[in-house]
Amino acid sequence: MVKFAVIGHPLTQSLSAVMHNATLKALEMDGTYELLDTESEDLVSRVKMLKSQNYDGFNVTIPHKVPITLFLDEFDKSADIAGCANTVKILPDKSLKGYNTDIYGFKTAIPEDIQKSLKNNKVTILGTGGAARAAAIAFCEIGVKTIDFYARNVINASKMVNFLREKFPDIKFNLKQMQSLNDLSDSLMLVNSTPIGMRGKAMGMSPIEESVLKTLPKDAVVYDIVYNPLKTELIKLAQKNNYQIITGLDMFVHQGAKAFEIWTGKKAIPEVMKMAALEELAE
Repeated sequence: MVKFAVIGHPLTQSLSAVMHNATLKALEMDGTYELLDTESEDLVSRVKMLKSQNYDGFNVTIPHKVPITLFLDEFDKSADIAGCANTVKILPDKSLKGYNTDIYGFKTAIPEDIQKSLKNNKVTILGTGGAARAAAIAFCEIGVKTIDFYARNVINASKMVNFLREKFPDIKFNLKQMQSLNDLSDSLMLVNSTPIGMRGKAMGMSPIEESVLKTLPKDAVVYDIVYNPLKTELIKLAQKNNYQIITGLDMFVHQGAKAFEIWTGKKAIPEVMKMAALEELAE
């Protein structure tokens, strides 16, 4: 029997268990996937518990994607570049290997024609946490020229941006105060990587005002990595103003499928994962 889980706080909005348990069932595998709500002060004891109780792997979400790296014995290339991990495999000797499947998930959710249009252009990311890092690295792989980050706390965020500047010296990274955001006219994509709009955390709120959103060029794309609810306030505002949208569900499904393959060595079924998540979101 295989055992998996997700750790983070809060987890009330998480559909990870729904998605992974549907996959285990579809592949006729004997296993479980649990939600293990874990506050920051409990991270050490939680990691010990996962090792001692014979879990095979776990996902990591807000707010542990960066702190978890302190517990990892090795990293794959993507987690190493990102400096954060969202997927951990517990090896037979109980050592931990970290992966970042968010980068893959974020990038795979962007249709190829949009990826081509982003080359040598500018994008804007709201937030500077683990998901923002994954989005930025995906954009670097796509070949964007400039990334503007907007953060509530510029001093805290500067370490992350400097880290990216070292890793990707050919790309221009700008860090700005969230309150100063008033013009997006030179950005081809706006990404919300903050939890604003998420069920249980400022649901029904948009991270930016509609008046600011409307400064985006008409052919720009709005991408919200929040997937629960499926249509966040930001996505609704983008649709109202006829912008192309990408919801967080596809990123969530693709990162989950990649994590499942890392743990089990078996191909996940993204369609099954998406269907299970959609059914839950529809309730």
